Amino acid sequence: MNRLTTIIFAIIVTLGCSAQEFNKYFIDRTLRLDYIFSGNKARQEISLANVYSMPRWYGKKQKLGETPVEGNGQITVRQHKSDNIIYKNSFSTLFQEWLTYDDAAGPGKAFENVFLIPMPKDTVDITVTLNNNRRQPVVSYTHTVIPTDILIRHIGEKNVTPYTTLQTAADTSKCIHIAFVAEGYTDSEMDTYINDANAATEAIFSHEPFKSSRDRFNIIAIKSASGESGTSEPSKDLWKNTALGSHFDTFYSNRYLTTLNLFRLHDVLAGTPYEHIIILVNTDEYGGGGILNSYVLSMTHHPMFKPVVTHEFGHSFGGLADEYAYDNEQIPMYPHDVEPWEPNITTLKNFKGKWENLIEQGTAVPTPESNDPETINSKVGLFEGAGYSMKGVYRGMQDCRMRTNENPEFCIICRNALQRLIDFYTK
Repeated sequence: MNRLTTIIFAIIVTLGCSAQEFNKYFIDRTLRLDYIFSGNKARQEISLANVYSMPRWYGKKQKLGETPVEGNGQITVRQHKSDNIIYKNSFSTLFQEWLTYDDAAGPGKAFENVFLIPMPKDTVDITVTLNNNRRQPVVSYTHTVIPTDILIRHIGEKNVTPYTTLQTAADTSKCIHIAFVAEGYTDSEMDTYINDANAATEAIFSHEPFKSSRDRFNIIAIKSASGESGTSEPSKDLWKNTALGSHFDTFYSNRYLTTLNLFRLHDVLAGTPYEHIIILVNTDEYGGGGILNSYVLSMTHHPMFKPVVTHEFGHSFGGLADEYAYDNEQIPMYPHDVEPWEPNITTLKNFKGKWENLIEQGTAVPTPESNDPETINSKVGLFEGAGYSMKGVYRGMQDCRMRTNENPEFCIICRNALQRLIDFYTK
């Protein structure tokens, strides 16, 4: 057997083993798990709210026990009989972000969260763990799911929300599924929404590494009509009747546009091919948000729509951190004595394995900023000011899509991290 034949044989064996592992433990359906995360800085609690079964499974079918990024929490599925881990995924949540604000020192709040796992063939124990911003587990909740439980409700098999396919992956059995969701678009505005979804698609896939890997993504647009056009703006006492109840002023930040209604969001998506979610909001006010393995939410009719939706997808899909910091808005999300798990920022507490191999020997730390465009676009170093902190947190290049809307591309550090993630899911 020659070397090329050996390599091909090894690849076929590996793919076959991955498929066998999935088929050994799971069937081609989705188990949707609804949780309530509640509490405050002093005490957090996790409760199970609903369990649903939906047609087909659109997540990973290989590397089932691996997570490509750590996230601020993990969901782990174990065989009840053997305690073997058969599936794992990571996530971040608005609840955990809220815990970093002063408001969380007072009375507790409750947040909805939804996780999808492949439908197990046999009884499993599912553990949800939340970590604090020191990467330490603070609360964990384990419950048992019996797949034949008559109280697991089947949804998504009829009355499925209409959708349009915007792009079909080259191999739909091994691809990344993205679903756009309409928010604040009435029935009469669906054509506008589809145009906006196409514009967002072209914006994201004009950036590397998405551009070169475009055929690995399957993209649909959910036509979820709202009773009223637009979105709510609490600071203006303006409240709208929309499909997902989105609003500005999240955590009293006027540009932070989110929805807290995750159960409703996944009800709208039930029965459609989805994993990663991009919510498009019919407003010309500036705002958006992105949460790892939860959703992107972006305005569509502001001039900065295209860079914002791309930036937020960097958060929700790639687990990338914000690389900006403002003097007047210090958010204590990253303790300076703990290395962030995000691949594009560092506190230098455990920098190994990030981008140290791209830094030229003798580069100053912190790396001084430059006014020369060529240097801005090519110099890799340790530029101070990232993760909402002016001091103590570093980014790899002077500018990047994760730092400003004006920069046209993801920097090399972010591109490499995104490429690793795309390969994790599709190779």
